[in-house]
Amino acid sequence: MGEGRTPATHPADQEPAGGMGAVTSGEAALAPGQDPGERRKRHRRRVLAWTCGVLALVLLAAAVGVYLAYRHLNRNVHTRNISRMTGPRLADPVPGDQNILVVGSDSRAGTRGYGNPQYYATAQSDTLMIVHLAASRKWAEVISISRDSWVSIPACNMGNGQMSSPQDFKVNESFALGSLRGDQATGAACTIKTLQQDTGVPVNHFVAINFTGFKDMVNALGGVQVCTSQTINDPQAHLYLPAGYHTLNGQQALGYVRTRYSLGTGSDLERIGRQQAFMSSLANRAESELYNPLAIYRFLDAATRSVTADSGFGGLQGLYALATELRRLPTSKLTFITMPTYPRSLIDPADTANVMWQQPQANEIFTSLRDDVPFSSMEGRHASRGSPARGTGHGPAQPASTPVPGGGGTPGPAPSPSVTTRTANQNICT
Repeated sequence: MGEGRTPATHPADQEPAGGMGAVTSGEAALAPGQDPGERRKRHRRRVLAWTCGVLALVLLAAAVGVYLAYRHLNRNVHTRNISRMTGPRLADPVPGDQNILVVGSDSRAGTRGYGNPQYYATAQSDTLMIVHLAASRKWAEVISISRDSWVSIPACNMGNGQMSSPQDFKVNESFALGSLRGDQATGAACTIKTLQQDTGVPVNHFVAINFTGFKDMVNALGGVQVCTSQTINDPQAHLYLPAGYHTLNGQQALGYVRTRYSLGTGSDLERIGRQQAFMSSLANRAESELYNPLAIYRFLDAATRSVTADSGFGGLQGLYALATELRRLPTSKLTFITMPTYPRSLIDPADTANVMWQQPQANEIFTSLRDDVPFSSMEGRHASRGSPARGTGHGPAQPASTPVPGGGGTPGPAPSPSVTTRTANQNICT
């Protein structure tokens, strides 16, 4: 035998081809004594193991994706601790209820084609609402306050280490004073301080959202439908809409909720009604896209990028909790209320731009918020009894009898307008 040669195999060691010991192709993997059924079971177990492994990887990838998306959205939300800037904390007579200030900032910074970005680098509260969540979480109310409401503004931190002087002025000036350096948090702090002083209603949290975010939210949903009974032609808002149904993109929607003088009487209260109805339509549109992950992610990304909230609110988690609470409510249990007002010109004939809160209706609204009862159950109660609602006494003076311009000394102010309410199922096209 030479080196490297393979030993010959003895014929007796080889299996005769086609003999009794031959292995068929269907049984090639069978061990001696193993039947085909056992082989199929082993195959199924291997397939199941592979399937479980692949599924685990898919779930892991999805979990990582969700986590990364959550981190991204949470980082988008700007949070600030403003507890030292809002003054003494008011006692809440009903533990568990929540009052959340929602401010729509009219800063034009970062916008195009609407207003002067340089002039509006500092902001005013173009939209001002208090969202009240009942302690029972069975109902909620959204109180819209006209930005032209004449109030007493206390001394506030202006964001540069200095304090403003107390003054009587329209309420959106409180946000402007605090945001002189472009800080929405200090602007919200001054607004909260003002509202708590003038209404006696404790405000637990705030959420501020700017123009850019509003436009991006609408665009992320592919637009929001509105219907108009008359043609809208507002060159300032760059908006022209013939009467009828329209799906508005972000820029058009911004012009729609801001247009004022081209519709109705041009009052801020009429604009508030349109804003409330548009928000209902926006919410309905967002709900219709719940099964479109990409659209919802884009919507949330746009919303969170434009939001500033207090640190106690909890960032994205707090926003999600608020949205969840509101979504659980039947639309008939979410009521929008517009603060009733009368022209301040009835007190100061030279002031034709601002309004005063109408009494006793305004105090009835404040009392209902403090006592955590629906305003509809209290409306007219104090007026009919003649008993004053609890107030702070810090609001601007409102004489009981004031000469009405051109009225020959007729007592004023004018008769109380009814409080405007609507429920969330009454959207813009209802």
